Amino acid sequence: MKRATIFALGVAAIASAAAAVTIYANWNAFVPITAMGINYLRYLNAPAGELMVETAPGFSGANSAAAIRSPPPDDGLWPSYNKTLASNRFSSLTEINRENADRLKVLCTYDTHRYTGFNSGLLMVDGALLFATEHDTYSIDPITCHEKWRKHETYTPGTPQAVNRGVAYLDGRVFRGTQDGRVLAYDFKSGERLWETAIADPKKSESAPAAPIAWNGLVFMGNAGGDFKGVKGRMYALDAATGRIVWEFYLVPKQPGDPTRGPEGVSPLDASSWDVAGGSPISGGATWTSYTLDPTTGLLYVPGGNPSPDFATTLRGGANLYTGSVVVLDARTGAYHTHFKLVPKDWHDWDVSSAPALVTTASGKRVMLVAPKDGHLYGFDLDTKERLYRVPVTAVENADVLFSAEKSVHFCPGSVGGAEWNGPAYDPQNNLVLVGEVQWCTTVRIEHTRKIEDTANFTPWSAEDSINPFNMWGQADPVFQWAGWLYAVDADSGQWRWRARTNYPVQSGVAPTAGGVVFFGDMGGNLYALDADTGRKLWGEKIGGAIGGGVITYTTPQGQRVAAATGLTEVLWPTEITTAKVSILGLVNN
Repeated sequence: MKRATIFALGVAAIASAAAAVTIYANWNAFVPITAMGINYLRYLNAPAGELMVETAPGFSGANSAAAIRSPPPDDGLWPSYNKTLASNRFSSLTEINRENADRLKVLCTYDTHRYTGFNSGLLMVDGALLFATEHDTYSIDPITCHEKWRKHETYTPGTPQAVNRGVAYLDGRVFRGTQDGRVLAYDFKSGERLWETAIADPKKSESAPAAPIAWNGLVFMGNAGGDFKGVKGRMYALDAATGRIVWEFYLVPKQPGDPTRGPEGVSPLDASSWDVAGGSPISGGATWTSYTLDPTTGLLYVPGGNPSPDFATTLRGGANLYTGSVVVLDARTGAYHTHFKLVPKDWHDWDVSSAPALVTTASGKRVMLVAPKDGHLYGFDLDTKERLYRVPVTAVENADVLFSAEKSVHFCPGSVGGAEWNGPAYDPQNNLVLVGEVQWCTTVRIEHTRKIEDTANFTPWSAEDSINPFNMWGQADPVFQWAGWLYAVDADSGQWRWRARTNYPVQSGVAPTAGGVVFFGDMGGNLYALDADTGRKLWGEKIGGAIGGGVITYTTPQGQRVAAATGLTEVLWPTEITTAKVSILGLVNN
C-alpha cells in the first residue's frame, strides 16, 4: 500500500511537472484561454445597464445654446481613427437628432466569429467599413454588413494580449499594425497584401497594436511593450507606397546596443532625466492607442506611455522624459518640436495613452485636449503651451501615496482606469469636451528592490509583489465595484457642465453630432444616445458584448448610420464572453 501510494504520488508529480512545462512553453496561448474562463465566472450575475445624469449647479442646456456655432463642413465619412487627423470626433450629420433618436434600431450585425480583445476603431470610407482584430483585417458593407473581404495573418504574437486598435486609410491602401511588431499595407478594394515592415521585435515582447494614422504619403506608427523590462518606445513614419522607414524617433533615451531601423529624427533627449539603478535599462514610453496630426502645421502629436518598472520609482529617479507626455514632432522629418509633460512622476501606470484632440474653442483659442489614465482632463493653450486646466473626471484616491514593500496601497484610477485608448471628443456647437472614463481602482504592494532589479530583460516589469499572474498590474477591485463616466466640460473654462454615470466602465469612442446627439457605449454592451447639451438620455439599449472600440456615425444613400464594435473579451477585463461583432444602427423608418 505504501509503495503504491509513493508510486501514485510520483506519477502525479511527473504529470504536474509535465503540465507546468507545457503551460510555460505555451504561455501566450494559455493566458487568454484561462482568463476567458476566469472572466466568465467573474461576469456571472451581471446587472442590467444603468445610467444617471447630473447637471452642474447653475448650468442648463440654455447655457450651451448661447455658444452654438455652425458645424464645420463634413463629407459624412469617418476616414481616420478619430474621424479627423486632429482627433475631434465630431460629425456634422443631423438626420439622427434629439427628436428622433428614440427610434434607433440595430439594422444588421457582422460576426467575426472570433473571441478576442475587440477594441478596434472603425473607419468608413468609399463605401466600406474597415476594422481589425489581432489576426484579421475586415472590409464590410456599411449598409448591409455584407463582407467585402477579410485578410487573415498567421503569426506568433509578442505578448498574450489579443488586441488591435484599428486601421488607417490613404490613397487606396489600408494600413495596420500586428502583435509581432509589423506594419502591413493592403489594397483597399481587394485586401491583397502590398507590403510589410517590421518596426519592433516580438522576441523582446514588443508589438504594434496601435491604430496608425496616414497623411501626405506617410503612415505613422509606434511600438508597444513599455511595461516590459528593456523595451523602449519609438515612433516611426513609413512611406505609404513602399513601407520604407522614413524616420525613427526614440521616446525615451536611446542607449548603446539599441537598434536603429531608419534615419533618426533630431532629438535633444539624453539620459539626464533617468537615474536608473543597478545598471538596469531605461524602459517605457511606448505607444499603444493612436496619434494626432495638425495638417496645417505638419506637426505630429504622440502620446507617450508609462516608465518602467511601473510601480517602483526608486529604480528610475528623475522626470523620466518623455514618458507621461505628449511629444510633438515634425511629421515629415521626425525632428523634435516640443513636449507637454502631463504626469510629472508616474508610479501608478498612468500612461498618457489616448490621442489628444486639437480644437479651436468658442473664445478662439487653439487648445490641445488630453485625457490620460490619471483620471483628469487637461487643456493646453497651443500658442503659449500654458496649461489652462486639469479637471478630475473620475474618482481619484491616494494619488500622492508612494508604493512600498511594507504595505498595500489602494488607489484610483487603477492601473486599468481613467481614459484608456479612446480620448476626448469636441462638440463645436456647444463648446463642450466629451470624454469617457473608467472608475475601477487597484491595490498594489511592490517587491523589494533587489527582486525588482533581478527581473529578466523583456519580461513584465511592474514590480507588483504577487505570485498570481493575473495580478501583474495590481489587484483590481471586485467586479461590479466599478463605474463609467461621460463628462461634458466647457472647453474654455474647464468647468464640467453635465456628467453621466454608468454602472459599467466607458472605454468606447465618443461621437457627438450636429443633430445634438452624442453616442457612446460601455463595457456592459450598452449603447447610448444622449442630448449633447444636457446629457438627457434619448435612447439606450444593450446591443451585444462589451463596447470597447469604435462608435462612429456616417452617411449612406439609405440615411445616417451609427456603427459600434462589440464583444471585447480579454485578459484584463471581466466581460460577457461572446464573439467580436460590428453592429450598424439607423432610424426604423429609413
